[in-house]
Amino acid sequence: MTNGLEQNNDTAHSVASSLNEKTTTDLSIIVVSYNTVALLRKCLNSIYAHPHSEWQVEVIVVDNASHDGSAEMVRAEFPPAHLIANEANLGFARANNQALELAIGQYILLLNPDTELLDEAVWKMLAFLQATPNVAVVGPALLYPDGSYQEGSFRFPSLLQIFFDFFPLNWRLTRSRLNGRYPRQFYQGEHPEPFEIDFPLGACLMVKQSVVQTIGKLDEHFFMYMEEIDWCYRIKAAGTPQGYGATGFRFRAGRRQPHHWQIYCLPSAKIIHHAGASSRQFRDEMFYQLHKSRAYFYQKHYSPPFQFGARWLTRIGLGWLTLQATFGRIRGKMSRDDYNNRLRAYRRVWGLRETNLTPQPPSLKRKGES
Repeated sequence: MTNGLEQNNDTAHSVASSLNEKTTTDLSIIVVSYNTVALLRKCLNSIYAHPHSEWQVEVIVVDNASHDGSAEMVRAEFPPAHLIANEANLGFARANNQALELAIGQYILLLNPDTELLDEAVWKMLAFLQATPNVAVVGPALLYPDGSYQEGSFRFPSLLQIFFDFFPLNWRLTRSRLNGRYPRQFYQGEHPEPFEIDFPLGACLMVKQSVVQTIGKLDEHFFMYMEEIDWCYRIKAAGTPQGYGATGFRFRAGRRQPHHWQIYCLPSAKIIHHAGASSRQFRDEMFYQLHKSRAYFYQKHYSPPFQFGARWLTRIGLGWLTLQATFGRIRGKMSRDDYNNRLRAYRRVWGLRETNLTPQPPSLKRKGES
């Protein structure tokens, strides 16, 4: 019996053969999908609805063994797109890396299937990267489907952010710099100016191919969550003078020379983001995967004192969440199964150790297995 990876490699090689007919293109758009067929259709429609008169684009869709007909829909409705249909759910980072191996664009756009491009957003981002040699990555302004503002640019994790994640005391604090946010007014106005950030949300992230070739692809130890933060962290840390690396409590973006790579938000480029469409499918499992990925990121980049503080802040927060769940169960607002599943996820996060931090997928069943 052929395993999922071997079958997938055959697919990848066939896609590579078709891409090799061209030597290069301007932009490669990579979309990794998992059981979001309706949103994926909207996403691809928005891509093909905004062609450019000069720049060429290729679209690579990697389907992670969806069982809702996503791969079949792409084949039938979007024949220009290059499809890699995996036989198992390989995770976000690994699936993107499959496409990065094949991408021939000078610029790469990682795009979630729960997004819709608006107007000239993608071309504004590409033009910005072309015009700014020191910028490696750019992200857009994100909007909810009703057109309202959505936070899409953040600072690298801090202990205060971990605290506010469990204890959102006041909206003014949770939306402030203390919680890794950028001022909302940066996004406002008829012609908002680009501004430097630590990282954009991975829902829409454009990077130069030359940077990918230098830094490397996404870290496949992240199954889901944190992989774009790790990528941006590695990009910003690359080439920093000795002593300016990520050895303290957190990476301080200002401690670098002007020639080092920068990361920007371009608020004039706007896209719609239907937040969390894939992760909602496995809420309790994804809670565990999120915190496992966070712990792995801290171990990889942050100091032992930070890791110690993060571990105990998380455990205190888990205790608080357990109390909330228990009161909810007593008041009849939570079913027994939901309660037990939630507590099981909390216990798994509590038990995370350095020896078991390499994130693993919740299930690697092959497509069609029950």
